[in-house]
Amino acid sequence: MPSPYHCGVGGVLSADIAVPEHERELGFYSQILTTGSAPLWRDDLMNNRGTPVIGLGARSPEYEALPLQWIPHLQVSDVAASAARALELGGSEVMHGRSEDGQSQWAVLVDPEGAAFGLVPVVGAAPETEDQAKDVGRIAWLTLVVSDVSSACEFYEQVVGWSAVSVEGRFDMVRPDGVSAAEICRAGGDPAGIPPVWILSLPVDDLAESLRLVREGDGEIIEESPEAGYAVVRDPVGVFIALQANE
Repeated sequence: MPSPYHCGVGGVLSADIAVPEHERELGFYSQILTTGSAPLWRDDLMNNRGTPVIGLGARSPEYEALPLQWIPHLQVSDVAASAARALELGGSEVMHGRSEDGQSQWAVLVDPEGAAFGLVPVVGAAPETEDQAKDVGRIAWLTLVVSDVSSACEFYEQVVGWSAVSVEGRFDMVRPDGVSAAEICRAGGDPAGIPPVWILSLPVDDLAESLRLVREGDGEIIEESPEAGYAVVRDPVGVFIALQANE
């Protein structure tokens, strides 16, 4: 079963963003993510077990260089080697954290299409099982919509260690353990559609109520699939994210 979260190479550990109008953004996400009788998120944007899966920070001078998009943190075996390979393949580096002795600890990069992502070392904690994670706020899926799918797949195969597998018109990005962690899709012709950024899919307990609150909070619904229980939305400062009904 597809599962972005994994303690190992290619696993998605967490995601964060630094936004302007921080208080407004915090109020927006705290409302749309905490709907239903059994909310999966707390109003501080941690999940309902208090784990910081996603983080919403203020856009202070320290973080001005970060792109205004949600940035997933991907685990790799060697941060320095993966960052160097990303640059060789046409990506760019935004930030690079190093220890006092110069060892790479983390990095934030942008791929050739403009999608930002973080690189972090493999963590050692055991992941939750699928049943344990079902009713917990989490990153349920990642989607990247680009004009050049083959180049994007090759980039992430070499930088992250994923393998691209064609599945019904898209490419699943598969971890070394054989489990799909994300998907890369071809962009359509609509210029007002989804940009080349990593779209986090976050589950909510009451999708209809969450979408009502998106509109009420000056967000916009970009794409909606009621049958699939899924919608891509744009928040008040222009950031894209997806909401999906928790199953």
